[in-house]
Amino acid sequence: MGNDLESLAEFARELAFAARRETLSDCWGSVAVENKLASGFDPVTVCDRRAEQAIRRLIEERFPDHGIKGEEFGDRPARGPLSWSLDPIDGTRAYICGLPTWSTLIALLDEDEPVLGIIDIPRLDELHLGFDGQATRWMAGRPRPIRTSGCTTLAKARLSTTDPDLFSAGEAKTFDRLRRNVRVTRYGLDGYGYAAVAAGGIDIVAESGLKPHDYQAIVPVVRAAGGAVANWSGGSDLSSGRIVAAASEALLEAACRLLGEA
Repeated sequence: MGNDLESLAEFARELAFAARRETLSDCWGSVAVENKLASGFDPVTVCDRRAEQAIRRLIEERFPDHGIKGEEFGDRPARGPLSWSLDPIDGTRAYICGLPTWSTLIALLDEDEPVLGIIDIPRLDELHLGFDGQATRWMAGRPRPIRTSGCTTLAKARLSTTDPDLFSAGEAKTFDRLRRNVRVTRYGLDGYGYAAVAAGGIDIVAESGLKPHDYQAIVPVVRAAGGAVANWSGGSDLSSGRIVAAASEALLEAACRLLGEA
């Protein structure tokens, strides 16, 4: 897509800033919460919905032929190859607790394949953008290129997952096998964990139960920074929601040798 992709990357940043205007006003843990589930807990706030609506309005105004696939509202079919995948607040649990690690995830899809991704961390003023082999982090409005750590061995790796209690019993057992083979493990980062892989601070993220809007934005960011993303068996089909992102292909293969037994 060449220059078109560069201009769409700028537009994607506009979308992230539009979402920020809706989310930052109520991000201190005092916003009202609804539960989407009759059994269990899947929180949503008015800020989730306002942020997605703000993004949708801009897409509809600027690119009426583009499709939209969001978490909070119904899909709008594309009249062409391009569509947008939106998660207005990834990490709503962190958001309602007043923690800073929630993010806005935005992906541009070409024939349903993610070609551009944004992981925006509004509370930390960090925006991570990846496309076409270019990965950049904006901090306080200043862009810098980012790369993964390049780590290739489990013994030196830093591992993350958001919440081990979200794994099934079998997945938890398999993840624990991976955990016992790495140097250190951290929890609770949501989409920020994948941004940390791209920026070199974390080496592996392994999660399950993800929906397309949870992972489509992270794929271009991690890959553009030199990392790799696959399912737990090492394959390219991510529809199972079992996702592993790693700082290198070698590290991904090592992780998947353990995770693939789930």
